[in-house]
Amino acid sequence: MPDPLMYALDAVAYAGIFGMLSLSLNLEYGYTNLANFGKVAFFMVGAYVAAVMARMKYPFAVYALVASLVAGFIGLLTSLPALRLREDFLAITMIALGEVMKLIVKNEEWLAGGVWGLSGIPPAVVVQGLSFRERLLVQIALIYGCLVACYVVCELIAKSPYGRVLKTIREDELLAAAYGKNVFRYKACTFALGSAVSGLAGALFAQYIGTVSPYMFEPTVTFSVWMMVILGGPANNTGAVLGAFLVEGFHRSSRLLKDYIGLPLDPINLQVMLTALLVITVVFYRPQGMLKERITPLDRGLLKKLKPMYRRVKTWVRS
Repeated sequence: MPDPLMYALDAVAYAGIFGMLSLSLNLEYGYTNLANFGKVAFFMVGAYVAAVMARMKYPFAVYALVASLVAGFIGLLTSLPALRLREDFLAITMIALGEVMKLIVKNEEWLAGGVWGLSGIPPAVVVQGLSFRERLLVQIALIYGCLVACYVVCELIAKSPYGRVLKTIREDELLAAAYGKNVFRYKACTFALGSAVSGLAGALFAQYIGTVSPYMFEPTVTFSVWMMVILGGPANNTGAVLGAFLVEGFHRSSRLLKDYIGLPLDPINLQVMLTALLVITVVFYRPQGMLKERITPLDRGLLKKLKPMYRRVKTWVRS
């Protein structure tokens, strides 16, 4: 049986990393309605870039920045053709992208270690004389420092004029274009920013685990992040982080049940069933998530101004 305190601290660390992934998806889907089902691909890019650079003895600040930039750049390049597709085709394309990138790292043994991955990744902060529990607390402090920074950035974006344009695009792209906004450019920039945050989460994950392999980056990672956003509440950054804690808590608690209760089910199957029941319950009875989107006074004023314009544009299009 694992040490309960160490198990809980490890769950807190994972929740922080996945909270960053949830924030990145919330920026893309919650605010801009971009169905990015390839989130794991950019998470993997950040982890592998960080793993390679950490083994070359670069400091954490350097390889975390490079991992974010590389993931954001790949996200930008990917978005240029992918965002021209409809929402359903975009989702399928991004799933395929994640699988293609996983095949690349599996086969490029000279760079990414092939199917064995890369190991021996040093932690970002090394303090001599600390116990294992104290080193874990240092890791948690680093992870949550990055999480708070990402949260603040996402909140500033959401409350800025840029964020209001993203919400307008989410509600009606035609209306945003009628106001002279370059919808494609806004979508591409948001996709790149969300990918960069995913890359930073991947860098934290790599140095925390100490090893990366292609089998850590299955499509189920993307689906878990989607559950976090849906449960917490789309277009609510606090809800996105809350969703990460809820899903991670469900995953960890279902694994512990086997140590206390004799169950006829495998813990992994129980985990899937409990999470599915939670998602179904929230979608049926609270479709806006645990925390609904916050409408600011500026947003209300903008909606009042946009409604007449929206009616005129619709009339013009129909005619």
